[in-house]
Amino acid sequence: MKKNLFFVGALMMASLSMMAQTKNGGINQTMLQQIEKSQTGGVTNKALFNAIAGNNIDDLVKNHANEAPVDTHFSIETPSQSIHNQKSSGRCWMFSGFNVLRSNFAVNDKQGRVVEYSQDYLFFYDQLEKANLMLQGVIDLGKKSLEDPQVQFFFKNPLNDGGTFCGVADLASKYGLVPMSAQPETYSSNNTSKMSRLISSKLREYGLELRKMVAQGKKPAAIQARKTKMLAQVYHMLSLTLGEPVKEFTYAFRDKDGKQVGEAKKYTPKSFYEETVGKDLNGTFLMVMNDPRRPYHKTYEVEYDRHTYDGHNWKYLNLPMEEIAQLAIASLKDGHKMYSSYDVGKQLDRKRGYLALDNFDYASLFNTSFPMNKADRIATFESGSTHAMTLTAVDLDAAGKPVKWKVENSWGADNGFGGCFIMTNDWFNEYMFRLVVNKKYASEQLLKEFDQKPTMLTPDDPLFQLED
Repeated sequence: MKKNLFFVGALMMASLSMMAQTKNGGINQTMLQQIEKSQTGGVTNKALFNAIAGNNIDDLVKNHANEAPVDTHFSIETPSQSIHNQKSSGRCWMFSGFNVLRSNFAVNDKQGRVVEYSQDYLFFYDQLEKANLMLQGVIDLGKKSLEDPQVQFFFKNPLNDGGTFCGVADLASKYGLVPMSAQPETYSSNNTSKMSRLISSKLREYGLELRKMVAQGKKPAAIQARKTKMLAQVYHMLSLTLGEPVKEFTYAFRDKDGKQVGEAKKYTPKSFYEETVGKDLNGTFLMVMNDPRRPYHKTYEVEYDRHTYDGHNWKYLNLPMEEIAQLAIASLKDGHKMYSSYDVGKQLDRKRGYLALDNFDYASLFNTSFPMNKADRIATFESGSTHAMTLTAVDLDAAGKPVKWKVENSWGADNGFGGCFIMTNDWFNEYMFRLVVNKKYASEQLLKEFDQKPTMLTPDDPLFQLED
């Protein structure tokens, strides 16, 4: 009897203890009991648990009714080109941008030449420029508190390997381009995390020193001289991990079959850029985005969302998906691929390289629903522009409406459908976000709207995750 009384007393003490530790809004004992009673239990749940506990969820919820071979016919398709692999790096923006540039070169070149650009070369200057952007940003904001959101942005994100097409345009026009054979990839260009962490540590250290110089009232010339020495150390670290940037090289172009076209010539990065690209990219393209949270046909700009201090922020015109699709179709009909970006992880059947809204039925497995629309997903950080790929084909129905799309990816030729992904138009509408298209495919009205004074957004906006 005493033992039973002791046991009941212990339970009461435990319950009182839990209630004492629980503030309003916390999980109290009554709430927990209600939660536990709501569980259905039984044989079905036990069987589900046993299945889920020992298997990948995606394997269990794959929609086998959707397992038919993917239709690979496209009514409009640009010429295929070699597929590259960004490996363990966040450089999808550069790979996609280069895909567009080398495709444009192949389309326009009368001699049948092709080109493969060195990602390692331009990535060197991308990292050096981002280091300078961070240090100069810290100087510019030197009189603000270390807790100021703008100041914290730079210390939280001193360096990264993600980016946008603006980076390709600014960096290539400033530093030129070189062929892949002139500066091949290194371990650190393919695996950027360790290099990035070490340089980021130096940049945070240097940022504090520069803030101290500003607080002490040092002359701007002295601060700039010290910043230059800091960047010299960053340059040294980049040289040891990525290699010294090529200044001059000898190169012979080849055709798609590997046959040499013409004699080998000496180039600098700038002269190679002039021969293969031919002009400054800035001012030639229109950047559009679908953000249903905000008014359409308005222009927006993202503060600090650039690769160089003296470069261009990401500026875009917000459009409905139907209008973005029409711009894309016009470019593809003319044989030109485009930089585009997506939330590629959603409903991705990686093995088949297929993106459709019904690839996986998570709702049935967990007896629930996932009803958020595109605007709600963006606002709550559930979805955003996370990965850039190259839009290369579209399939139109008899009425000229898009049925499906095809993109070249940068995860290697053995990934997906020969290195490409095919997506239904329904998926495209839900998870496609950004498109870069030549201005010649836009109407005068759209170009006029793009030139509006943009609304400035902060880089912590849910939609503007770095594309990697």
